[in-house]
Amino acid sequence: QVQLVESGGGLVQTGGSLRLSCAASGGTFSRFAMVWFRHAPGKGRELVAAIHRNDRDTNYADSVTGRFTISRDNAKKTVYLQMNNLKVEDTAVYYCASRHVILTVPLSLQPTDYGYWGQGTQVTVSS
Repeated sequence: QVQLVESGGGLVQTGGSLRLSCAASGGTFSRFAMVWFRHAPGKGRELVAAIHRNDRDTNYADSVTGRFTISRDNAKKTVYLQMNNLKVEDTAVYYCASRHVILTVPLSLQPTDYGYWGQGTQVTVSS
């Protein structure tokens, strides 16, 4: 059974930075595609960033491109989301999710393709 635990959320002012971490246990982390989604009050779930098991293919929401960076450390079984120049509209609960993929499968951006989810971490950006 795969378990994912997010950390690193908190309260930050506009323009500040945070780094979220998602530690995995169970399964073979190096074979997982990993994603970060967020859910803000009154809004639907939104893909933030995704990274393939090949550690090369990534994808970002337009709203975070150039400000957020997703990365992974297979030795630590952890995926990170470095968030810079945070804006009030980035306020949300951030969730990481994983799915086992083979190398030839493209990176999916659909939340329904991801079977394992963390409990979420709150990010609040104040003006």
